[in-house]
Amino acid sequence: MVSAGVNFGLDLVAEIKELKRERNAVILAHNYQIPELQDLADFVGDSLGLSFQAAKTDADVILFCGVHFMAETAKILNPSKKVIIPDLDAGCSLSESCPPDKLAQFLRQHAAKNYYVIAYINCSAGVKALSDVICTSGNAEKIVRAAPADRNILFVPDQNLGAWVIERTGRKMDLWQGNCYVHIEFTARSIAAIHDEHPGAPVVAHPECPYAVRLLADEVCSTERMVTYCKESPAREIIVVTEAGLLHRLRKEIPDKLFIAGPTDRCACAECRFMKMNTVEKAHSALLNLQPEIILPEPLRKRAEVPIRRMLELSK
Repeated sequence: MVSAGVNFGLDLVAEIKELKRERNAVILAHNYQIPELQDLADFVGDSLGLSFQAAKTDADVILFCGVHFMAETAKILNPSKKVIIPDLDAGCSLSESCPPDKLAQFLRQHAAKNYYVIAYINCSAGVKALSDVICTSGNAEKIVRAAPADRNILFVPDQNLGAWVIERTGRKMDLWQGNCYVHIEFTARSIAAIHDEHPGAPVVAHPECPYAVRLLADEVCSTERMVTYCKESPAREIIVVTEAGLLHRLRKEIPDKLFIAGPTDRCACAECRFMKMNTVEKAHSALLNLQPEIILPEPLRKRAEVPIRRMLELSK
């Protein structure tokens, strides 16, 4: 039995593994988490992969090493399970750019447009509950193509992802003016500069990046697709334009290639301060105390579950 007091002289990783066994817990970690948490996780992936994993787990406890909206998604799909997160304050600038009350007000004011709301999974449970279907960067194109032809689409909250989907599908959509503060720091100038240093390296970029960056990319895709692209590419050097946490997984799974962090004009690479709020010590504390726990009012959870289930069905 793991002691109630944390003894940092002991192997914290071993304690976490023992706590996981005792609690019948599963540890999920997003690609942007610190390397130590990725290495501890039972499953590492992007939002779509983690959504599927959360939906099928038979664990009693889900420790979600990610940001708040991701843990909420796990709770929405697993109402009978205890969902905990290392740091409850690990938020998301993109999610916060679309508050549920503002979206509800917008939909009331534009009721005549009869919007079909497609919400990127990087949003709160409240926004999900107001949506018709959820999407991720990995399936957004597929979800938009499946949208009713006789409805106006409102895509929330990421304007860059929405614009990229318009480019891919030709489907007209109204875009919520939100963005990820990490991805919009990438600029064409900063990417071009590093490409000059590595002229043979292809550029793979996340669709949350601005249009000018996407134009420079050889491939624009989700983080999970980035992993596949990097494995399949014959290139020995690849410039990766997304949050720097993904590089740990790439280097671990593809050790014979060189992965170069896409720079921004502000720094050599980009890290999300919210993703990096989670630590091994906080993960240990969460498993030990089963706190902080994600709690959602049942009516809200039920409303938010419908568009997520619709996404999961359309993504099979």
